Amino acid sequence: MTSVAFRNCRVLARNRLCEGLAVVVHDGQIEEICPEDQLPTNGFEVHDLDGMLLLPGFIDVQVNGGGGILFNERTDVDGIRSIAEAHYQYGTTGFLPTLISDELDVVERALRASERAIDEGIPGVLGVHIEGPFLNPERRGVHDQNKLRRLTAETVASLKPLHNGKTVLTLAPEAVDRDAVANLVSSGFIVCAGHSDASYDETILALERGLRGFTHLFNAMSQLGAREPGVVGAALDDRDSWCGVIADFHHVNPASLRIAHRCKGADRLMLVTDAMPPVGSDMKRFRLLDKIVEVSDGVCRDQNGTLAGTALDMATAVRNMMNATGVALPEAVNMASASPAAFLRLGERVGTIDVGKRANFVVADDDLQVAMTWIDGKVVFER
Repeated sequence: MTSVAFRNCRVLARNRLCEGLAVVVHDGQIEEICPEDQLPTNGFEVHDLDGMLLLPGFIDVQVNGGGGILFNERTDVDGIRSIAEAHYQYGTTGFLPTLISDELDVVERALRASERAIDEGIPGVLGVHIEGPFLNPERRGVHDQNKLRRLTAETVASLKPLHNGKTVLTLAPEAVDRDAVANLVSSGFIVCAGHSDASYDETILALERGLRGFTHLFNAMSQLGAREPGVVGAALDDRDSWCGVIADFHHVNPASLRIAHRCKGADRLMLVTDAMPPVGSDMKRFRLLDKIVEVSDGVCRDQNGTLAGTALDMATAVRNMMNATGVALPEAVNMASASPAAFLRLGERVGTIDVGKRANFVVADDDLQVAMTWIDGKVVFER
């Protein structure tokens, strides 16, 4: 197989932007990072990037939809493929199709459809995220109250994670049986807290039993107070867990983004989109199960004015994080690549541009407008 080389670019490697380097890819894997003047003159398909940025591909662990498709309405391989294609154009090279609270038979379909999508080789599908229905009704947000239920030992025993990908499950720690988190973790789930009114102590107990992260920090959870730190306080106080955050300036104020970054750092804070069908489409209205959601100025709200996911893409999330916190590009990109890769325990394969890792790249200009997206050494999007 002919190797591919990228040259005349600024490569984000070793946590900094490097000039004068070439990146060589063979069989979908990064084979070498070398000075441009040491690049052999033949045997390569050379891509001259004209000084653009070569960044590690973005990884989004919360993608409800895109391209006009909602995963809940299309829990099949073709639905996942359409969602993936919508997000490629924004630099997403790895993602979890995300199911919001639904009946358990729909949850099962989502799990098995995600397995098939990976088996069929749809680029970028890393697993699945099941967000609910084991949530607190008081913190349900836009989730349908009629779909919510308590997670019992019997339900835990019936849930089977993907055999070929990562399975993230968001739940409210106070809405599950005592040993549920530990049992889910032992069976292969990555468990996150979200849509929860848990106390600080309840959240810490869940962390001790294997809770790994927090779904859309600040949103739909008990807040930080002086005498009761709540879920937010536990998330910010804990050094080892990961926090997803929606950097659209509607779900989270820029000041809160800055506080989260100071508390968690770029290694434990990960950007998510919580994207809905409008991403990658011109859709201005969509149905979210039994609700009609209107899209205005990039904001998705139901008839009651409740935020209902986003029209956010990952490139914009990175740009927003830089604007909100003042961090440089390498650190902002880390929150969209290396951090979610580590959360998913995939850091050995993806998340950075290093020899031996998969050739998942974003080619972008200085404004983070994406020109090309590569997955496993193949172009999946070119503007």
